Amino acid sequence: MLQRFLLLWLILLSGVAVIWDDVVPGDFHPFHDSQPYLGYLFTATMFVIGSLLPREEVREVFRRWHTVLSGTFVQYTLMPGLGYLMSLFFLDQPELRIGIILVGCVPGAMASNVLTLTARGNVSYSVCLTTSATLLSPLVVPLFLYLAVSGTEIDAVQLAKNSFVNLLTQVVLPVITGHLLSLLVDSFQRVMQRYGATFANFSILWIIATIISLNAARLQQVFFSLALVLLVINLLGYLGGYLSGVAFELDEAKRRALTLEVGMQNAGLGAVLAGQLFPDQELIALPPALYMFGCMLTGTILAQIWSRRTASQAKQVEGSNE
Repeated sequence: MLQRFLLLWLILLSGVAVIWDDVVPGDFHPFHDSQPYLGYLFTATMFVIGSLLPREEVREVFRRWHTVLSGTFVQYTLMPGLGYLMSLFFLDQPELRIGIILVGCVPGAMASNVLTLTARGNVSYSVCLTTSATLLSPLVVPLFLYLAVSGTEIDAVQLAKNSFVNLLTQVVLPVITGHLLSLLVDSFQRVMQRYGATFANFSILWIIATIISLNAARLQQVFFSLALVLLVINLLGYLGGYLSGVAFELDEAKRRALTLEVGMQNAGLGAVLAGQLFPDQELIALPPALYMFGCMLTGTILAQIWSRRTASQAKQVEGSNE
């Protein structure tokens, strides 16, 4: 239920986080109070996600390395480029500018794997793309962040170093550790298969809801302009992903997987990374958090359209064979 209706739960939990102070008296605010621990929560999430990676899918990353790397190349060139170009509309708001660039830098979201299944796409290829982009993120994301802040008052070199360490310790190592532990300990694997997906999804929802709640007042001031920019990034990401699949001569199922992988970004990672790298500039985490709403909505719509089209085509084939 949580994974199937992820967008609905995201809206509900974020709504609760925003109105908490108005509904519940007292100083206790579970979302705001959890802010210092979001990094640990995300690390635990990546550990769980690593434990859920099927061993066959990990092997496929190496078997089909040329197809996987070509898709990852599209992910890490198209989206950062779109993020940078669209961030130029906020030259007078450097915090939002960096946040928008960060949206384009982070790897694809795990939700793309679920939506690829709905879209009748190649789920195996989708998982391979997500795994590849995630493992390469400590090398790619610091580079783009360095380029984004060069020439500003921010120490670009130190920022790149910090982002590399954070991504390595909070993303790559937890994923690898979780996967290895799942391979070696059957009882751990069974527990993760039963509860892991629920924990991972809920923790990402909690992180995004917390960021939205912390920036609710400022979100009202920039919502329409920021939402429009993020929507353009998202839709152009889908278009670029699909056209790249055509250029690479992928079959339709893989094109759909690549489309969703490129357009959907790991908003939880972006929000947590922004909070850690820019602790005194909370607004930077807002674009990644808001992007999750947009890409979940558009991704769900796109996946449903593809699913219905495939079902309709199958019925036409059946009718012609009768």
